[in-house]
Amino acid sequence: MKSVFPISALAVLVLTAVPLAAHAACPSDLEAAAVAAAIVAHQPVPTPAGEMSMADGLCGRDKVVRFLAQTYGDVAGYKAGLTNPAVQKRFNHDAPLRGTLFKSMLVADGSELPVSFGTRPVFEADMIVEVGDPVALAKADTPLAALKALKSFSPFIELPDLMVADPSKLGGPMLAMINVGARAGVVGKAIPIKATPALAESFATMTVTITDNTGAVLDTGKGSATLGNPLNAASWLARDLAAAGTPLKRGDLLSLGSFTKLFPPKAGMGVTAKYEGLPGNPVVGVRFR
Repeated sequence: MKSVFPISALAVLVLTAVPLAAHAACPSDLEAAAVAAAIVAHQPVPTPAGEMSMADGLCGRDKVVRFLAQTYGDVAGYKAGLTNPAVQKRFNHDAPLRGTLFKSMLVADGSELPVSFGTRPVFEADMIVEVGDPVALAKADTPLAALKALKSFSPFIELPDLMVADPSKLGGPMLAMINVGARAGVVGKAIPIKATPALAESFATMTVTITDNTGAVLDTGKGSATLGNPLNAASWLARDLAAAGTPLKRGDLLSLGSFTKLFPPKAGMGVTAKYEGLPGNPVVGVRFR
């Protein structure tokens, strides 16, 4: 995965010449292009001078994603952000947010990435599931029903990017507009799903542990910290996309949210996430150079 992506001359012009509007409104195409240009160039995203509502942030996100696709290419799937109460508290927004994942963002287990893979890079233990039946997933009202609509799951270390000059001031609307910080992620081996009540429950009862290359435990979390069961995040994404008129497709990948705190990477650091309680206690790892 490239650490710096190409950026067009037009995007550079937009990035340097167009500030975000100070009034509360859906960002214009030029403003959205400025955000996308900053993301692609690994520069701090310009923040609005005035208050931005959640509706503005979501409207801006949809425009930003269309611009990002010009550089990042095909969509791999979607991410559910702010599914963990601790993360919601950090960003002062008490509901999940949806972002878009591009195929070019995802790398394999064991990959080595630059420590500066983003403007304000962080990492967290997450999970990926593959959609088997999009319609059934959107209708799922229990974790087991969601599980029956999925094909596989994979351990996943998400590598988000907080993207702004001062992440301490990053709130829900701006987080939405920067595509929920989607930057990169390390995907472990896909494990086929045989839907049973026991497996559905294990997603809630599992313990996720993230360690560094010295063996030190950085953090642990329970599956239940993510909307009670991370499978609920999969069905939430399916419903959110269906309501937006862009329903999921079979084979889409869904990132379900954080089980651990966000940590900044360090050069020479290795990170491993382990999911105890799921079949085989799967693991996934990444190194930073």
